[in-house]
Amino acid sequence: MNASSVPASSPRIRLLVLDVDGTVTDARHEIPAATRQAVQRVREAGVRVMLATGRRYRDTLPVAAALGIDAPLVTASGALVKAPPTHATLHRAAFAPGVLEQAVGMIVAAGHEPVLYTDSYAEGFDFHCRQCDLPPAGEPRRGLEEYLARNAGLARVQPDLHEAVPSGVFAGFAMGPHEEMIALEATLNGTFPDQVSVHVIRSPRYRDWLCEIAPTGVTKWSGIMAVAREWGLGAAEICAVGDDVNDLPMIRAAGLGVAMGNAVAEVQAAADRVVGTSDAAGIADVAELLLAGLA
Repeated sequence: MNASSVPASSPRIRLLVLDVDGTVTDARHEIPAATRQAVQRVREAGVRVMLATGRRYRDTLPVAAALGIDAPLVTASGALVKAPPTHATLHRAAFAPGVLEQAVGMIVAAGHEPVLYTDSYAEGFDFHCRQCDLPPAGEPRRGLEEYLARNAGLARVQPDLHEAVPSGVFAGFAMGPHEEMIALEATLNGTFPDQVSVHVIRSPRYRDWLCEIAPTGVTKWSGIMAVAREWGLGAAEICAVGDDVNDLPMIRAAGLGVAMGNAVAEVQAAADRVVGTSDAAGIADVAELLLAGLA
């Protein structure tokens, strides 16, 4: 499929939802000028624009500012929705009693380190972990060690985290080699078949894979709809764009689901349209799709 094949009978899109890494940002983790211009054109045509990302809220704010977006931000793959102008929390997911405690114990028993997100932006930190120790100088770092080195200032270190899980955790992750994260995903899904939402994705910035865990039913789409309903918008009026498996729920449910040209095969197969890559003005293709439908 291509960006010029939008049917004239397509429903009017009133909300464009964009993933960040691999969609808005390119392989250098930068926002191309063509993407900024495309988002501006869409907004000028009267279409709202939102970001829905696996990133933490704090990490999403600079992207929203660069694109001129002041709409609510769907972060942590749908588990936390906040309003940038005031940093007010609009939606925060919650685990059923006892589920997170047991899941954290299983993560640790499998030899991995849990990282747990809390809604603590105003307090100056974003997540809890058991340690931020790094390998001796000169020794290679794994993905989680890189993550902790870059984000140590935003961590609340709690060595007994696996024994005393803090209140208010809305999501978390473990990080490691792909096969180990797939095994962890299977273990968590098998133990909590109706109580957690788990997926494995390649870390966009670090060398390993993420096994992300949230309460059941929490996806980017659930976060999007928490906002869209307040605006009186239905699924048919939403275009969702992404590149990885945590984008699948929104791409499948939106009136127009779009995969980037660099998206994984499963996402491309699920999408209504496939556009250019994040390095090749793919968001400009999305803008053309929407503007053609608004003509």
